[in-house]
Amino acid sequence: MNALPADFLWGNSASSMQTEGGWNEGGKGLSVYDIREASEFASDWKVATDTYHRYEEDFDLMQDLGMTCYRFSLAWSRVCPDGEGEFNEEGIAFYQRFIDALLARGIEPMICLYHFDMPLALAEASNGFCDRRAMNAFIRYGKKMIDCFGGRVKYWLTFNEQNLYHMPDAFLISGYLRGEKTLRELYAIQHHVMVAHAHLTRYLQQTCPGQLMGGMLAHALVYPATCKPRDVFCARQLDEFLNQNLLSVFAGCGYSPEVLATVAREGFSDIYREEDLALLATVKNDFLAFSYYASRTLDADRIPEGTAVNNYMQYGDRPNPHLQATEWGWQIDPLGFRSIITEYANRWRMPVFPIENGIGVIESWDGINPVADDYRIGYHRDHINAMKAAIAEDGARVMGYLGWGLIDILSSQGDMRKRYGVVYVNRDNHDLKDLKRIPKKSYGWLRLAIASRGETL
Repeated sequence: MNALPADFLWGNSASSMQTEGGWNEGGKGLSVYDIREASEFASDWKVATDTYHRYEEDFDLMQDLGMTCYRFSLAWSRVCPDGEGEFNEEGIAFYQRFIDALLARGIEPMICLYHFDMPLALAEASNGFCDRRAMNAFIRYGKKMIDCFGGRVKYWLTFNEQNLYHMPDAFLISGYLRGEKTLRELYAIQHHVMVAHAHLTRYLQQTCPGQLMGGMLAHALVYPATCKPRDVFCARQLDEFLNQNLLSVFAGCGYSPEVLATVAREGFSDIYREEDLALLATVKNDFLAFSYYASRTLDADRIPEGTAVNNYMQYGDRPNPHLQATEWGWQIDPLGFRSIITEYANRWRMPVFPIENGIGVIESWDGINPVADDYRIGYHRDHINAMKAAIAEDGARVMGYLGWGLIDILSSQGDMRKRYGVVYVNRDNHDLKDLKRIPKKSYGWLRLAIASRGETL
């Protein structure tokens, strides 16, 4: 297979808190990120890359690259300052202009409703998604956004990387501010998030026929460290609890029996109301989306007896000696990317959409010459070729390919040193400089790759 189909979507993904800035403008309320302070290797979140004021400039670069899709998140506290009270018409109008600017350039918007930045007032009142109060507030907010934008936005997501709410990371991203971070709380968070996702999937499908809701995972393929049966078994368990359990719901089949058996054994069944389970067994998503950066390896011998499956990687994670890693320890594995695409297509028979893929590297600009990022060209070339093989050789239906960032943004930890873009943004963690956008060497490569529909790589 050479060129990809003409309707294949090319683009990039980002989040509001990593790009937007404008933290105290336009009637926006505080989010949990707005109060986080800078540290040695992290910026605060108040300016980010200032897309609140510069989105037209960034969209011009996307158009020049030939991109046809942009996945972004809405800042919940911009459109509903306290998370559950009055909606802010000025914030809604901002996103109307934002979407109009994309459509005017031939770029399909993809809205993600939540990318970790819960309104602070709601987090303080509910302790985040531990409480059904936050779940119900999110459903209300999501329905309002579908009412506002559903007529013009075809592609939707509820939660970024939803399986993170099934891992210890859940306590960092769910609005959780206090508590002992218990397993019961983790299961409450993950279930409330899934119920909210299902309600909004059904609402979009009922009110906006033809618009598409995806379910999204952060999918790091986890290999068993050896062929020892225990390594293989634990890697399979981990996949079931963190990936297949959610994919089963996205495909309209409800939760995994294996996971529900654990829920019953742990005494958590009261969290899972009968009406919730009935809803999850009847709602099916329109496509399966995922982020992919690297694979990982699991050594079962390192996992203490009695550890919950959700926590295996806290103990069992170890480097794969057969793969190279970035300076951040993320192991580069294009074949793992193909494996995930093919598995989704084979097992669930649904369209697949990889919507985050990229390499984060410490880079600097000399003020004159474009950053020579041949490593980024190599990373994307290898992953696009792996995706093409999944399509041509494995029969997968793939909707498009979105890179992560592609215009430099704050990392998920607020570290501007970790850059993913084909466009350099001139700021660092503690000096905003002029925020100038400067294309890197990979920019010209990507423009040609998109223009040739993936044929010239």
